[in-house]
Amino acid sequence: MTQVPGIVVTGASGRMGQMLARTVMDSDAARLVGALEREGHDWIGRDLGEAMGGAPCGITVTDDPLEAFAKAQGVLDFTAPEASVRFAGIAAQARAVHVIGTTGFEPEHLEKIAAAARHAVIVRAGNMSLGVNLLVKLTRMVAAALDEEFDIEIVEAHHNRKVDAPSGTALMLGEAAAEGRGTLLDKARDSGRDGLTGARERGAIGFAALRGGDIVGEHDVMFVGEGERIVLRHVATDRALFARGALRAVLWGQGRKPGEYDMQDVLGLT
Repeated sequence: MTQVPGIVVTGASGRMGQMLARTVMDSDAARLVGALEREGHDWIGRDLGEAMGGAPCGITVTDDPLEAFAKAQGVLDFTAPEASVRFAGIAAQARAVHVIGTTGFEPEHLEKIAAAARHAVIVRAGNMSLGVNLLVKLTRMVAAALDEEFDIEIVEAHHNRKVDAPSGTALMLGEAAAEGRGTLLDKARDSGRDGLTGARERGAIGFAALRGGDIVGEHDVMFVGEGERIVLRHVATDRALFARGALRAVLWGQGRKPGEYDMQDVLGLT
C-alpha cells in the first residue's frame, strides 16, 4: 500500500494549529510528521501531544522549517502573512503542497506567494469550509443577476482576538460580488465609514466588521434594493470544519501541477 502523505502543521500551539494537528492525527488519509513554532516558543523541543495536554505522539515541536518540510508532502499553515510568505518559499523547495489559511496579506506578500507557486502547489483561501465556498459562488451569481439598483453590503463577525478586518472570507465574498458585477473590488470597496461620510456611492461594495467574545465566524452578503433585500448567510460554529477543509485541500493537491489554487478548485466549484 502506498504510504499516506506526511503533513507538517505550522503555528502548532495556536487554537487553529492544535485543531489542524488533531485532525491530521485522527485521519487515515494522512500522517503528522512535523509541528512548527516560532523561535523561542516554550513548546520547542517538547512532544506535541504532551504540549497539547494529552498523551505523547512522537512528534517533537521544532522551529526549523527546513528540517520539518524536507520530510513532508504537505504543509498546513494558518499563521501570519510574513511567516506564510517565508514558508511558501521553503515548501516550494521541498515540493510540498502548501495550504495557506492565513489572511491579511498585502500585495507584495501575494507576489512572493505567486512566485513560489511556479515551483509547487499552493492552495490559498480565506476560508476552507464547503459552505463558505458555496456562498462565494452564490454571491457571484446573484451579483451578476442584479444591477446597481441593488446595493451590496458584507457584514462579518469574529472573535475578539482576530487581528485583521475585513476578514479574509469577507474579502473573498467581496471579490466574488465584484466579479459578478464585472468590476474590481479595489475600485468598488468601501470599508471605512465613520462620521459624515456623505451618501452611499452607487456601485460600492460595503464592508462592516464586528468583533466579540468567541464568535467562530459569521458572514452575511446583503443585496439591498428598493422595497426588498436578498441576504445570503453562513454561520460557522466549530473551527474543526476549517481543519477538515484544509486537510481535504492538502490531499487534493498531491500530484497536481505547480500553481496557485483555491478552495473553489478543490471543491470543483470553478
